[in-house]
Amino acid sequence: MRRLLLLEDDPVLAKILIKYLGSHNYQIDWAKNGDEAVDLSYLHCYCLYLFDINVPLLNGIDLLKLLRDADDMTPTIIISALVDVKSVTQGFIAGADDYLKKPFDPEELMIRIKAKTKERISHNDFEVNLTTGVIHYQKGVIQLGNVQKNILIALLKNYPNPVTKEELMPLLTKPSDLTLRVNISKIKERFNLDIKNVRGVGYKII
Repeated sequence: MRRLLLLEDDPVLAKILIKYLGSHNYQIDWAKNGDEAVDLSYLHCYCLYLFDINVPLLNGIDLLKLLRDADDMTPTIIISALVDVKSVTQGFIAGADDYLKKPFDPEELMIRIKAKTKERISHNDFEVNLTTGVIHYQKGVIQLGNVQKNILIALLKNYPNPVTKEELMPLLTKPSDLTLRVNISKIKERFNLDIKNVRGVGYKII
Protein backbone atom coordinates (compact mmCIF):
# COMPACT_ATOMS: atom_id res chain seq x y z
CA MET A 1 0.00 0.00 0.00
CA ARG A 2 1.44 3.37 -1.05
CA ARG A 3 1.55 6.20 1.48
CA LEU A 4 0.40 9.81 1.03
CA LEU A 5 0.57 12.82 3.32
CA LEU A 6 -2.59 14.95 3.33
CA LEU A 7 -2.46 18.49 4.76
CA GLU A 8 -6.08 19.60 5.14
CA ASP A 9 -7.84 21.46 7.97
CA ASP A 10 -11.37 20.64 6.79
CA PRO A 11 -12.24 17.38 8.62
CA VAL A 12 -15.18 16.59 6.35
CA LEU A 13 -13.09 16.77 3.16
CA ALA A 14 -10.17 14.99 4.82
CA LYS A 15 -12.33 12.03 5.87
CA ILE A 16 -13.86 11.80 2.38
CA LEU A 17 -10.41 11.71 0.78
CA ILE A 18 -9.05 9.21 3.31
CA LYS A 19 -11.94 6.84 2.61
CA TYR A 20 -11.86 7.31 -1.17
CA LEU A 21 -8.08 7.03 -1.59
CA GLY A 22 -7.97 4.16 0.88
CA SER A 23 -10.35 2.23 -1.40
CA HIS A 24 -7.72 2.67 -4.13
CA ASN A 25 -4.99 1.09 -2.00
CA TYR A 26 -3.41 4.29 -0.67
CA GLN A 27 -2.58 4.81 2.99
CA ILE A 28 -3.25 8.40 4.09
CA ASP A 29 -1.55 10.23 6.96
CA TRP A 30 -3.66 13.28 7.82
CA ALA A 31 -2.11 16.50 9.12
CA LYS A 32 -4.55 19.17 10.32
CA ASN A 33 -1.95 21.96 10.33
CA GLY A 34 1.43 22.75 8.85
CA ASP A 35 3.42 21.86 11.96
CA GLU A 36 1.92 18.36 12.04
CA ALA A 37 2.78 17.96 8.37
CA VAL A 38 6.41 18.94 9.01
CA ASP A 39 6.73 16.32 11.75
CA LEU A 40 5.15 13.59 9.62
CA SER A 41 7.36 14.42 6.63
CA TYR A 42 10.43 13.70 8.78
CA LEU A 43 9.02 10.50 10.26
CA HIS A 44 7.86 8.75 7.09
CA CYS A 45 8.58 8.34 3.39
CA TYR A 46 5.71 9.35 1.12
CA CYS A 47 5.10 8.80 -2.57
CA LEU A 48 3.06 12.03 -2.75
CA TYR A 49 2.05 15.12 -0.76
CA LEU A 50 -1.44 16.65 -0.97
CA PHE A 51 -1.31 20.16 0.53
CA ASP A 52 -4.05 22.70 1.13
CA ILE A 53 -2.79 26.29 1.34
CA ASN A 54 -4.88 28.02 4.01
CA VAL A 55 -4.19 25.86 7.05
CA PRO A 56 -3.21 26.80 10.64
CA LEU A 57 0.33 27.45 11.91
CA LEU A 58 2.21 26.99 8.62
CA ASN A 59 0.48 27.35 5.26
CA GLY A 60 0.92 24.79 2.50
CA ILE A 61 3.08 26.97 0.25
CA ASP A 62 5.52 27.90 3.03
CA LEU A 63 5.66 24.24 4.07
CA LEU A 64 6.46 23.19 0.52
CA LYS A 65 9.23 25.80 0.30
CA LEU A 66 10.78 24.40 3.50
CA LEU A 67 10.67 20.85 2.16
CA ARG A 68 12.17 21.80 -1.18
CA ASP A 69 14.92 23.78 0.58
CA ALA A 70 15.66 20.60 2.52
CA ASP A 71 16.01 18.70 -0.81
CA ASP A 72 12.72 16.84 -0.30
CA MET A 73 11.52 16.41 -3.89
CA THR A 74 8.45 14.28 -3.12
CA PRO A 75 5.79 14.96 -5.81
CA THR A 76 3.26 17.49 -4.49
CA ILE A 77 -0.27 18.41 -5.52
CA ILE A 78 -1.75 21.56 -4.02
CA ILE A 79 -5.51 21.40 -3.44
CA SER A 80 -6.97 24.82 -2.65
CA ALA A 81 -10.01 27.06 -2.95
CA LEU A 82 -7.64 29.87 -3.95
CA VAL A 83 -8.08 30.10 -7.71
CA ASP A 84 -6.45 33.46 -8.50
CA VAL A 85 -3.43 33.51 -10.78
CA LYS A 86 -1.16 34.83 -8.01
CA SER A 87 -1.90 31.89 -5.68
CA VAL A 88 -1.50 29.31 -8.43
CA THR A 89 1.78 30.91 -9.51
CA GLN A 90 3.10 30.96 -5.93
CA GLY A 91 2.28 27.28 -5.61
CA PHE A 92 4.30 26.32 -8.66
CA ILE A 93 7.18 28.64 -7.72
CA ALA A 94 7.31 26.92 -4.30
CA GLY A 95 7.81 23.61 -6.09
CA ALA A 96 4.33 22.13 -6.62
CA ASP A 97 3.95 19.56 -9.39
CA ASP A 98 0.22 20.15 -9.85
CA TYR A 99 -2.55 22.44 -8.60
CA LEU A 100 -6.16 21.32 -8.15
CA LYS A 101 -8.86 23.86 -7.42
CA LYS A 102 -11.61 23.19 -4.87
CA PRO A 103 -14.25 21.91 -5.17
CA PHE A 104 -13.07 18.94 -7.19
CA ASP A 105 -14.21 15.46 -8.10
CA PRO A 106 -12.23 12.80 -6.19
CA GLU A 107 -11.93 10.85 -9.45
CA GLU A 108 -10.06 13.78 -11.00
CA LEU A 109 -7.72 13.84 -8.01
CA MET A 110 -7.13 10.11 -8.43
CA ILE A 111 -6.17 10.62 -12.09
CA ARG A 112 -3.67 13.31 -11.09
CA ILE A 113 -2.24 11.17 -8.27
CA LYS A 114 -1.65 8.26 -10.65
CA ALA A 115 0.07 10.64 -13.07
CA LYS A 116 2.46 11.78 -10.33
CA THR A 117 3.14 8.45 -8.62
CA LYS A 118 5.00 5.90 -10.65
CA GLU A 119 4.28 2.18 -10.75
CA ARG A 120 7.91 1.73 -11.80
CA ILE A 121 11.05 3.48 -10.60
CA SER A 122 14.46 3.51 -12.23
CA HIS A 123 17.88 4.40 -10.87
CA ASN A 124 21.07 3.73 -12.82
CA ASP A 125 20.99 -0.02 -13.61
CA PHE A 126 17.95 -0.70 -11.41
CA GLU A 127 14.30 -0.85 -12.37
CA VAL A 128 11.65 -1.73 -9.76
CA ASN A 129 8.06 -2.69 -10.40
CA LEU A 130 6.37 -1.32 -7.26
CA THR A 131 3.24 -3.36 -7.91
CA THR A 132 4.93 -6.77 -8.14
CA GLY A 133 8.11 -6.01 -6.21
CA VAL A 134 10.27 -7.42 -9.02
CA ILE A 135 13.70 -5.77 -9.28
CA HIS A 136 15.65 -5.72 -12.53
CA TYR A 137 19.38 -5.03 -12.36
CA GLN A 138 21.40 -4.63 -15.54
CA LYS A 139 18.34 -5.90 -17.44
CA GLY A 140 18.10 -9.16 -15.46
CA VAL A 141 15.79 -10.07 -12.58
CA ILE A 142 17.70 -10.25 -9.30
CA GLN A 143 16.99 -12.65 -6.45
CA LEU A 144 17.24 -11.24 -2.94
CA GLY A 145 15.95 -12.29 0.45
CA ASN A 146 12.90 -10.33 1.58
CA VAL A 147 14.85 -8.20 4.07
CA GLN A 148 17.49 -6.92 1.64
CA LYS A 149 14.93 -6.68 -1.16
CA ASN A 150 12.63 -4.44 0.89
CA ILE A 151 15.52 -2.29 2.11
CA LEU A 152 16.80 -1.82 -1.44
CA ILE A 153 13.33 -0.91 -2.73
CA ALA A 154 12.87 1.60 0.09
CA LEU A 155 16.22 3.25 -0.70
CA LEU A 156 15.56 3.35 -4.46
CA LYS A 157 11.99 4.59 -4.04
CA ASN A 158 13.04 7.46 -1.81
CA TYR A 159 16.12 8.56 -3.77
CA PRO A 160 17.58 11.18 -3.36
CA ASN A 161 16.04 11.54 0.12
CA PRO A 162 17.09 9.41 3.11
CA VAL A 163 14.99 6.59 4.51
CA THR A 164 14.68 6.90 8.28
CA LYS A 165 15.74 4.16 10.69
CA GLU A 166 12.19 4.10 11.99
CA GLU A 167 11.02 3.00 8.55
CA LEU A 168 13.85 0.55 7.91
CA MET A 169 13.69 -1.28 11.24
CA PRO A 170 10.27 -2.92 10.60
CA LEU A 171 11.75 -4.43 7.43
CA LEU A 172 14.13 -6.55 9.53
CA THR A 173 13.24 -9.93 11.01
CA LYS A 174 15.29 -9.14 14.13
CA PRO A 175 15.48 -5.33 14.29
CA SER A 176 18.71 -3.83 15.60
CA ASP A 177 21.26 -1.24 14.50
CA LEU A 178 23.82 -3.98 13.86
CA THR A 179 21.44 -6.06 11.72
CA LEU A 180 20.54 -2.98 9.69
CA ARG A 181 24.20 -2.07 9.13
CA VAL A 182 25.04 -5.63 8.05
CA ASN A 183 22.23 -5.74 5.49
CA ILE A 184 23.09 -2.29 4.15
CA SER A 185 26.74 -3.38 3.78
CA LYS A 186 25.74 -6.51 1.86
CA ILE A 187 23.59 -4.47 -0.54
CA LYS A 188 26.44 -1.98 -1.05
CA GLU A 189 28.95 -4.73 -1.78
CA ARG A 190 26.74 -6.77 -4.10
CA PHE A 191 25.63 -3.88 -6.30
CA ASN A 192 28.52 -1.46 -5.77
CA LEU A 193 26.03 1.11 -4.47
CA ASP A 194 27.11 4.25 -2.64
CA ILE A 195 24.82 4.27 0.41
CA LYS A 196 25.44 6.96 3.01
CA ASN A 197 24.59 6.84 6.70
CA VAL A 198 22.87 10.17 7.42
CA ARG A 199 23.66 10.72 11.08
CA GLY A 200 20.56 10.82 13.25
CA VAL A 201 18.25 10.13 10.31
CA GLY A 202 18.89 6.92 8.39
CA TYR A 203 20.38 5.91 5.04
CA LYS A 204 20.29 7.26 1.51
CA ILE A 205 21.66 6.36 -1.92
CA ILE A 206 24.18 8.91 -3.19
